[in-house]
Amino acid sequence: MQTLDRVVIRFAGDSGDGMQLTGDRFTSDSATFGNDISTLPNFPAEIRAPQGTLPGVSSFQIHFANYDIMTPGDRPDVLVAMNPAALKANVADLPRGAVIIADSAEFTKRNLTKVGYAADPLTDGSLADYQLHALDLTGMTVAAVKDFGLSRKDASRAKNMFALGLVSWLYHRPTEGTLNFLTQKFARKPDIRDANITAFKAGHAFGETTETFAVRYEVAPAPMPAGRYRQISGNLATAYGLITGAHKAGLPMFLGAYPITPASDVLHELSKHKRHGVTTFQAEDEIAAVGAALGASFAGHLGVTTSSGPGIALKAETIGLGVMTELPLVVVDVQRAGPSTGMPTKTEQADLLQVMFGRNGEAPIPVLAAQSPADCFDTAIEAVRIAVKYRTPVMMLSDGYLANGAEPWRVPELADIPPIDPAFATEPNATDAKGNAVFHPYRRDEETLARPWAVPGTPGLEHRIGGIEKAKDTGNVSYDPANHEEMIRTRQAKVDGVVRDIPDLVVDDPGAEDGRGAKVLVLGWGSSYGPITAAVRRVRNEGHQVAQTHLRHLNPFPANLGEVLRRYRRVIVPEMNLGQLALLLRAKYLVDVESYSRVRGLPISLSELARDLITVVDEEEGRSAAEIAAELAALRTDEVRQFVGEQHFDLDSTQRSVPIPPSNGTAHEETR
Repeated sequence: MQTLDRVVIRFAGDSGDGMQLTGDRFTSDSATFGNDISTLPNFPAEIRAPQGTLPGVSSFQIHFANYDIMTPGDRPDVLVAMNPAALKANVADLPRGAVIIADSAEFTKRNLTKVGYAADPLTDGSLADYQLHALDLTGMTVAAVKDFGLSRKDASRAKNMFALGLVSWLYHRPTEGTLNFLTQKFARKPDIRDANITAFKAGHAFGETTETFAVRYEVAPAPMPAGRYRQISGNLATAYGLITGAHKAGLPMFLGAYPITPASDVLHELSKHKRHGVTTFQAEDEIAAVGAALGASFAGHLGVTTSSGPGIALKAETIGLGVMTELPLVVVDVQRAGPSTGMPTKTEQADLLQVMFGRNGEAPIPVLAAQSPADCFDTAIEAVRIAVKYRTPVMMLSDGYLANGAEPWRVPELADIPPIDPAFATEPNATDAKGNAVFHPYRRDEETLARPWAVPGTPGLEHRIGGIEKAKDTGNVSYDPANHEEMIRTRQAKVDGVVRDIPDLVVDDPGAEDGRGAKVLVLGWGSSYGPITAAVRRVRNEGHQVAQTHLRHLNPFPANLGEVLRRYRRVIVPEMNLGQLALLLRAKYLVDVESYSRVRGLPISLSELARDLITVVDEEEGRSAAEIAAELAALRTDEVRQFVGEQHFDLDSTQRSVPIPPSNGTAHEETR
């Protein structure tokens, strides 16, 4: 048994090989064991791409560790490849010395030809730099389940469970969770249930009895604050946050949505919670979905709509109607790679300018972005709070990386979450020329500038509403130029006033207190938080000074953002687009921030970012080009994983490669 601090495993195969289920089960078992986890599902957009081809490869990557990790990892330590396409699509990501477990039964001449292999890579020596284990996973699975009378095709479908059992043995994972899962999932199909359970146990037993693997590995639980934890994805956290926000506001929730990747799981989850006052409406299209949600808000419910970039474009007119009618509306945009259909199963952060400005006329709305899967819960509650308090549509940004990724989540105490007061109007708020009590729907709160929210049917609060410009106070239709400008500026001032509820931006700059602060600041938003944080840790472990901060509120920005930007000589803004936040910061603060753009449909590489940050910091510290080149060469050498005898030299996601000593419970980030 060898102890490791962290491992990255990637399960890869055909779309029908069950890689997402396999990875999810390994993740759940690792979370149950107590490891910190971070995952990256990666699958094709096609319903069923041609079997055995590169476009049809589906993968699931999990990073699990005995300390706090921030990303699913750049390069896998282990690749489980179910066919030649899975190997060819992923082998370039492997460091030297990585483990490859391949299903040799699938490496037929026909399958090799499909992906352009002239020779079998399992036997031609091309994989000599890796620890290759070519195993007949299909054949062993079929033999294990032969007593259940399944056809070879049906029996071979359980090979993902055989592989899961083997890898679970190899990395000392608990098995009870997966066995219980299979028992429940296939309760109505006893033959399938028993075959999958048998295949899983057979894979585990093969690991125990074979001499193929000389070493078994163990990753100890991660130290975490006391509390109740569960594994959670970004979409699940978003759903729970919306339910909690509505509960805290004392409002029934109405979700109007149309299925779209990668946001559909929010609709699926919320549809299960009618008992919590949630009504879900799967509309015929995106426009109907948001229209119904805004109508629900008019009726005194919390209106919510969810989508991704193409759907947000279709919802734009009705969001503008929400700006004009000044009703609460939460809009969740789970971003994906575009434009148009783009790469719908891949991640991107390229909707920022759309959600900021993608409506006709002056139609400002608050914009928030979650930074991790678990943070989607808190961000959703914050979106509900702002929407209800300020009577405005609010945009919450997530993305495919957060939506499908998972991490441990400490379940909060409901009593610790502050209540949200909808403060419905209950009586007239003005008098007419004759002294009679009347209701003015656009008479505003002096502090928030929010108009009163009057539920239809409340006696004495009858009022006009619609998309045409409103007269101040009365809400009557108005074409008066002076009134129009006043209403435009008032709606903008209302959104700008949200800044009073936004805490000042806090900068992580270890040397700032004693006057030796960093000269370089890395500023991010949304899901770039994980790669940025891991890269900054690595740069600091190389002995450099670099500061970091992260934005949740993108409109309005925190009040002290301008002062923070001007405090540093260089500001680097990593984001998965062509520099959209950088554009906004330059325009608003006249600070020459530097865009660091990646639009690959994948999270930003922490290794690349760390190397580039070191170059920037070295330049500011006055190092020569030769010194910088030598340091980067050393860093790249450290990033190569090597197996020297039985000593595993491991590169942590946040620091340099060091020999891993026998575990004594202290080999965490602080002591390396």
